[in-house]
Amino acid sequence: MTTPLINSLIRSLAPTPTRLVVIVGPTAVGKTALSLLLAQEFGGEIISADSRQIYRGLDIGTAKATPQERALVPHHLVDVVNPDEVLSLAEFQEQAYQLIAEIEQRGHLPMLVGGTGQWVQAVVEGWGIPRVPPDEILRAELYKRAETLGHEVLHAELVTIDATAAQKIDPRNIRRVIRALEVYYKTGVPISEHQRKKKPPYQILQIGLTMPRELLYQRIDQRVDHMMAQGLLAEVEGLVAAGYGWNLPAMSGLGYQQIGQYLQGQLSLAEAVTLIKTETHRFVRQQYTWFRLDDNQIHWVEGANP
Repeated sequence: MTTPLINSLIRSLAPTPTRLVVIVGPTAVGKTALSLLLAQEFGGEIISADSRQIYRGLDIGTAKATPQERALVPHHLVDVVNPDEVLSLAEFQEQAYQLIAEIEQRGHLPMLVGGTGQWVQAVVEGWGIPRVPPDEILRAELYKRAETLGHEVLHAELVTIDATAAQKIDPRNIRRVIRALEVYYKTGVPISEHQRKKKPPYQILQIGLTMPRELLYQRIDQRVDHMMAQGLLAEVEGLVAAGYGWNLPAMSGLGYQQIGQYLQGQLSLAEAVTLIKTETHRFVRQQYTWFRLDDNQIHWVEGANP
């Protein structure tokens, strides 16, 4: 899948300032395979930008690189927290920047690889991210107000505090509205001020993998069938047996939520598998809103055929 164009683009990067190769695209398009080839050819180390692969024990459903693949080149930010722990966006960004510096100091090529658009862009665009820890008491109060008075009331309050943020946040997205209010109440500074961007001092080469949508959907469906054959059901059963509850964010990811519905008697296994496929198709459409085909900062190439 590595092409003369991709090789030429990477070779065109000057030794300084810090180089960063970013590989993006929708799920199942072939990012892992390409990153392994390029990392071996150019002395790269891979920094995962996948918000699900951070969890230990969530292996099959998150399509992690296999232990054999990870033995080929160094991988970072994979298996860093337990399923009942959290790695915030701010923590991810901070750790990614630190890793980029360390990899560069070793004389290797930092490669940021993943399909979580928010995580990729936080690094590439230098998002300002509020370092404000969650205040569960305050959040509970705000959620209660939303339930009692309606979500529109909280959004209207945000409009008076931070019109810039309110314009970007859907009033129905209660979680984001409450986070914006929380940041203001805890710091006295609107979240839109915290979020001002400062582009990092890197030479950034973004490579995007894409393919016709119907072909991508076929690859997704094949991948889900392969995950089931690999033992996704047993993986989820093992997580539950270890005490990880369905309410955890880790257990709400694609594959885990739907298998959970089967284990709780809400769906048949066949229905759960079908739902994983259709929800992954929907997720791909969402990913393309983060990684736009008309983004001239991304060099788009066709992904591999099945």
